Amino acid sequence: MTLRLAFMGTPDFAARSLAEVTAAGHEIVRVYSQPPRRRGRGQSEQKTPVHQLADILGIPVETPKSFKAPEVIADFKALNLDVALVVAYGQILTQEALDAPRLGCLNLHGSLLPRWRGAAPIQRAIMAGDEMTGVQVMQMEAGLDTGPILLSETLAISDTDTASTLHDRMADIGALMWPRALGALERESLIAQPQSEDGATYAKKITPEEARIDWTRSATDLSCHIRGLSPFPGAWFELDNDKGPVRIKVLMATPEAGSAEPGTTLDDGLLVACGSGALRITRLQRQGKGPMDAAHYLRGTPLPVGTRIA
Repeated sequence: MTLRLAFMGTPDFAARSLAEVTAAGHEIVRVYSQPPRRRGRGQSEQKTPVHQLADILGIPVETPKSFKAPEVIADFKALNLDVALVVAYGQILTQEALDAPRLGCLNLHGSLLPRWRGAAPIQRAIMAGDEMTGVQVMQMEAGLDTGPILLSETLAISDTDTASTLHDRMADIGALMWPRALGALERESLIAQPQSEDGATYAKKITPEEARIDWTRSATDLSCHIRGLSPFPGAWFELDNDKGPVRIKVLMATPEAGSAEPGTTLDDGLLVACGSGALRITRLQRQGKGPMDAAHYLRGTPLPVGTRIA
């Protein structure tokens, strides 16, 4: 049985899935993505990674501002789909939209549900110090990531993983899961496993305020906090200079032994005291500059023992 598919996604994470589904020989009759946005210094309008790939593949693309609009829903229904695949699309689908394809809508989610339902599961898993996470294909329901699980892969989170490295691994694993899921769907052999509500947590969006480093926390906690926000939006602190405070993102830091007033440098190599232990900052990004190793930064901005950072 050949399935009639639509694909709904926006960022690079989703583009990898679109590429794999197409390479496996499945026909996608329509792609939906977020509208183009103005980006960069020139503020030129740029299509999303999924939109760009769909153009290369010759697949028609729609970019509705809202998937709740009646005309959008009517057009979606008129496609007579067997199933829609959803990967980081960025819009809420109503029950009417979820019911439009004959077999409903399937979503690829980056956690082991019910842990980390919501918008930022990759970042939240690292920030919380989780040792394991996963990628799952689920049947979508109107609730936030509450649908039954159809396919699952687990992977370990190392103490050097950042949001970026874990994102890339999960994107590759998730993309390879789609041909398996669609093959089982064609054979009518997918088995849905309802989610438990035990241990459910929610991965709310990251706010700029919570990205600020609180040096009274333990070095271990802050290492997870920093890696979970690296490279974007970036955990940050402020350093005073002659022109006022400068914001500095910390992209990587390693826990070490050390004790002093939290937020105080313990040597001239950016070892900073925390509420418990200390953090060796190894990679950072000054406001308005590109990422750099801490040693390179310190050659231009020495921070002697006893420097206070906020």
